[in-house]
Amino acid sequence: MRAITLTEHGGPDVLAVSDIPAPTARPGSVVVAVHTAGLNRADLLQRQGHYNPPAGANTAHEVPGLEVSGTIAAVGEDVSGWAVGDRVAALLTEGGYAEQVEVPAGQLFAVPDGFPLAEAAALPEVLCTVHSNVFTAAGLKPGEWLLVHGGGSGIGTAAIQMAKAHGAKVAVTVGSDRKGDFCRDLGADAVINYKEEDFVERIREITGVDGEPGDGADVILDVVGAKYLDRNLKALALDGRLTIIGLQGGVKAEANLGLMLPRRLTVMATTLRARPADQKAQIVEDVAEFWRLAMTGDIKAIVDSVFPLEDTGEAHARMEAGDNIGKILLSVAADD
Repeated sequence: MRAITLTEHGGPDVLAVSDIPAPTARPGSVVVAVHTAGLNRADLLQRQGHYNPPAGANTAHEVPGLEVSGTIAAVGEDVSGWAVGDRVAALLTEGGYAEQVEVPAGQLFAVPDGFPLAEAAALPEVLCTVHSNVFTAAGLKPGEWLLVHGGGSGIGTAAIQMAKAHGAKVAVTVGSDRKGDFCRDLGADAVINYKEEDFVERIREITGVDGEPGDGADVILDVVGAKYLDRNLKALALDGRLTIIGLQGGVKAEANLGLMLPRRLTVMATTLRARPADQKAQIVEDVAEFWRLAMTGDIKAIVDSVFPLEDTGEAHARMEAGDNIGKILLSVAADD
């Protein structure tokens, strides 16, 4: 089968199509014939050599890709509720940039007839990441303020819609007016241009009442990491929760415990990829209501662009440039 394999690390030019053996469905898993694969920033890090596959991954052929859509091509033993030909999307540990991929059955989402498979590929990673961090770990409640860094990203556009569906209020940081306008149209209550404004001051203004500064955000979803740690802590309200899911701004920073203790702040950092299959299956189960909203169109799959598998390098270059709004996808098979 065709697949993008990493034989070396480097820039987008190292991504080329190879011919490798197709997978088989082992007990508890299925093989999905891939229609579309989603890009994630973790794929860029893996290509650069900064994000190795977790223990137990297939090291014979290093194939990036953390989410796909397609149809089931084979079903392994001990799998119930799924059949060959079913339309699905899947959360993966690796392997999405290929014509076929093996998936534990607990990491599958059903895609109803009539819903575009291409759009379905834009959803598993973002819905599961946002839900496990913002709702399960940080416990966002209706009426609370969520601050999302990178509102125009795939994660950001999903977080806006999910938080609004939950009854929360959402502020986002963006780097351009174009992205800010898009986030407002998607439902964001407030937009902060981080190139022109101090997000700490702005989130206090946004959460204020009658012209008086407010306390800040109840929950912050952060992809920047070390560079933003101190300011994130200052931007949190009493009992605020910071959940870090990316390290675009570095890995090491000092935390002011004197700021954290009296305000009862919580800082957590998680990844989704390295979680064991049983935890991923639980996250897939937990996100079921948001998946239903996506399949009915109440939560929209935001697709920036679609590249053929042969142009994966160009897709990576677009993500690195930071111009995308929503998800970048790879088209692997013919349209459904």
